[in-house]
Amino acid sequence: MSTSPTDGRVRKGDRTRQTIVRRAADIASVEGLEGLSIGRLAGDLEISKSGVFAHFGSKEELQLAAVGAAVDVYIEHVVTPALAEPAGLIRLWRLADGWIAYSRDRVFPGGCFFFNASAEFDARPGRVRDALAGAWQGWRKLLITEVETAKATGEAPTDLDTAQLVFELIAFLETANGISMLHDDESAYSRACTAIRTRLLGAATDPTALAPHLTDR
Repeated sequence: MSTSPTDGRVRKGDRTRQTIVRRAADIASVEGLEGLSIGRLAGDLEISKSGVFAHFGSKEELQLAAVGAAVDVYIEHVVTPALAEPAGLIRLWRLADGWIAYSRDRVFPGGCFFFNASAEFDARPGRVRDALAGAWQGWRKLLITEVETAKATGEAPTDLDTAQLVFELIAFLETANGISMLHDDESAYSRACTAIRTRLLGAATDPTALAPHLTDR
């Protein structure tokens, strides 16, 4: 089957856009979404400003594209690997452990993209804030689903406070990211792992059966 010149241009354009948005997400993780500019990206990637502008058209569209790229990276590194585990507390642990690896290994140079971007936009209503809030809610709902599954299968007691457990897990993760970035303290991640492991064992109806599965990456 032959490929038309138009198809080739479309694929090249898609690759260029993907390169731009990933670089934008990397920059934003360190300098914030407001630090993004057409000129900065053009210089970093050695392409024309008009070439960058043609893909977005405005700074807000560029910021939204960076958020979308960050969601894709997050799913790839944190969510998808955990889905191979049994639903419930084991998968909940793998989601948390994957998050720690994603932050610790600096998948984004500024640590967790969403931790930084949310702090930047949490009091600024608009489309970018809505996109960030939607991504955070998606993560929270995923954790809630795993806790509710554990309760439904008897892995956790039915009177377990799901919202409280999820709140604590997110707090442990985000605190580890913040301490690591601000103080260059890698021990924050091991402390978060210890805290999460202890909390999940405390939430399990049979801690001895769960314990062997709570291993770090």
